[in-house]
Amino acid sequence: MRFDHFQTLVDNLFTINEAGELSPAKYTDIPVERLPALVLAYVGDAYFTLYVRTRLLGYEQNKVRVLHTFDAKMVSAVMQSKAMKALEAGLIPAEADIVRRGRNAKSTVPKSASIAEYRYATGFEALVGYLYLQQQQDRLAEIVDKAFVIISREMTAGAKK
Repeated sequence: MRFDHFQTLVDNLFTINEAGELSPAKYTDIPVERLPALVLAYVGDAYFTLYVRTRLLGYEQNKVRVLHTFDAKMVSAVMQSKAMKALEAGLIPAEADIVRRGRNAKSTVPKSASIAEYRYATGFEALVGYLYLQQQQDRLAEIVDKAFVIISREMTAGAKK
C-alpha cells in the first residue's frame, strides 16, 4: 500500500456528520473467519496484554515498575512462542488453522526475537483474537490461563539458572 493511500484511509476512518456526531460504523458485523491473520493478532495482542496485566495484580499491587517488568517479559514474542509450542498439540483443527495463518502472515520482525519465535507468537495472538471475536469465552480462558502458567514456569526456570 502506498503512503498516500494509507493516509487517505487513516484520514477517513472516522467521519463526523452535520450534527457533530460520529458517523455509524462502516461494518455492522465482523466476519471473523475472513479477517486477515494480522488483524486477529492485533486483537489477540491487546486481549492477552490486558489479561496478563490484570492477572499480575494478584501478585503485586503497588509497584508499577515490577508489574511492567513482568508484563513486558510475559507478553514478549519469545515467551508467547514458547507458550504456543506447548499448547499446539491440544488445539482442534480450526484453531490450528488460525495459528498456521498467523505464523504465515507477512510482517516485520523485531530484533528481540528470532523470525521463528515471532511467527509462533503471531500465531498465538491470532488464536487469542479469533477466540475473543468468536466469543468463545470458555476456550479463550482455557488458552490464556494455560499460556500464563507456561510462561510463568518458563520465567521462574530461567531466573533459577
